[in-house]
Amino acid sequence: MMGCWILNESLSTILVLSWLGVNLYLFTDTFFWYEEEESFLYTRVILGSTLAWARASAVCLNFNCMLILLPISRNLLSLMRGTSSCFRGPWRKQLDKNLKFHKLVAYGIAMNATIHILAHLCNLEYYHWSQSPEAEGLVAALSKLGNAPDETYLNPIRTFHTNTITELLRTVAGITGLLISLALILIMTSSTEFIRQASYELFWYTHHVFIIFFIGLAIHGAGRIVRGQTAESLLLHNVTFCREHLAEWQTAARCPVPQFSGKEPSAWKWVLGPVILYACERILRFWRFQQEVVITKVVSHPSGVLELHMKKRDFKMAPGQYVLIQCPSISSLEWHPFTLTSAPQEDFFSVHIRAAGDWTEALCKAFGADGQALKEPWSLPRLAVDGPFGAALTDVFHYPVSMCIATGIGVTPFAALLKSIWYQCCESQTQWKLSKVYFYWICRDPGAFEWFADLLLSLETRMSEQGKTHFLSYHIFLTGWDENQAFHIALHWDENTDVITGLRQKTFYGRPNWNHEFRQVAYSHPSSNIGVFFCGPKALSKIIQRMCRLYSSADPRGIHFHYNRESF
Repeated sequence: MMGCWILNESLSTILVLSWLGVNLYLFTDTFFWYEEEESFLYTRVILGSTLAWARASAVCLNFNCMLILLPISRNLLSLMRGTSSCFRGPWRKQLDKNLKFHKLVAYGIAMNATIHILAHLCNLEYYHWSQSPEAEGLVAALSKLGNAPDETYLNPIRTFHTNTITELLRTVAGITGLLISLALILIMTSSTEFIRQASYELFWYTHHVFIIFFIGLAIHGAGRIVRGQTAESLLLHNVTFCREHLAEWQTAARCPVPQFSGKEPSAWKWVLGPVILYACERILRFWRFQQEVVITKVVSHPSGVLELHMKKRDFKMAPGQYVLIQCPSISSLEWHPFTLTSAPQEDFFSVHIRAAGDWTEALCKAFGADGQALKEPWSLPRLAVDGPFGAALTDVFHYPVSMCIATGIGVTPFAALLKSIWYQCCESQTQWKLSKVYFYWICRDPGAFEWFADLLLSLETRMSEQGKTHFLSYHIFLTGWDENQAFHIALHWDENTDVITGLRQKTFYGRPNWNHEFRQVAYSHPSSNIGVFFCGPKALSKIIQRMCRLYSSADPRGIHFHYNRESF
């Protein structure tokens, strides 16, 4: 049983294969061009095939550097999501995989950079060896070119009695190559999941070394260390004939001394457009940074959760969107993403922030949410807000049935959704495509239920008043408790309301049986398209994704579960 999941995955596969195909085409086309091009025949005499390896990987490196900034251009993605008719249905879902594509392209950059570095290290050794006393014939003759006033050199290593690394670091290509390599190593190593979980700030700061990376990339080719025969020299010096008649160079009219020049740098041409686009993103962010954000309310919840209510001129949002927040008094550079938890119908926008790192802990402390008395709004530190930006959850109303699954603080994206449903329930004229919502929340700390249970209780009451009790089915799972809590639950057991949340729906203890849950939903909604929206850890994400595949029908007329994961 596969269903429309096959279509979505097929599109993802097509995009990945297209990316691989373009990389393969660029690599093979460039490789064979440098293997066959006459102007580089004498270069190949010294370097062999490593010239082609270096140049082919460089072209693929440029191509991937052109792509790497596009998936993280948030305003561009939001524009494509909101206005382009080309991005509907399965194609729209591909926009939600922007970070996956960003990582894929990063792997492509790392692989091609490695090939490029290794090939040039070999080239350096070949250049050095060709100046040795052991070198003879055409190789030795080519390496000695450039010593006379009317000659241009082919070999950048001018003497055998030198240190190749020292010589390399005296060139533009060597210095920029070292900077690019160090920047790439820093970016890649700090992007591992372990580093991001342990210190998001370290990840954020080291990721901005990309500025050095792109500057180094743009001027890397300016040293023109790879040289080929000039077009004018090719007209006068017939390489096919002259390579076999080395003794006749300078004496025969057909074999004047060949002249060489470096190849024009081209990396800047590849990355100029995306860099300008990304610069516009940053300019727009700076403009939004200047706009005033008024903090109207601060609430400190259990489990280290800070709730902020804010207002900003001309701020418009949709359920499921997120914003980037900066607190200049903590860091003038860092922007952190947070899902909006307010509804579009409210006259403010809000976020819930859990203290889970240096920056968020400092923010909670600055707002007095670490056990101190909460501060008055006028005495609070200034915040800057960029956004809102689209995310997968904005599609929740596009399905007749939706399953919303959250763990811990991952419930925040669904707060705005449920609030929006509450407000729309108040409007009797509202017509929805969405007819049923299944909401699952898995949490280990009973105290975390407090702020969200109030929302569920008000929504439960409103649904009952409107005669729509069937619309929302919610399931709360508590996975962590101690003996005292278990005794309290047993002592205060109530048939009508839950002891922990105060809701009519009882809290489940332990983890959900996802096979049972998906089977029940599939049985209740045959021949339906069901959107599955998840926000939580990767391990559970894989389980939910597997359930979507397992319970989707291969028949286009059958039931289909469409998996969506919140990621920003």
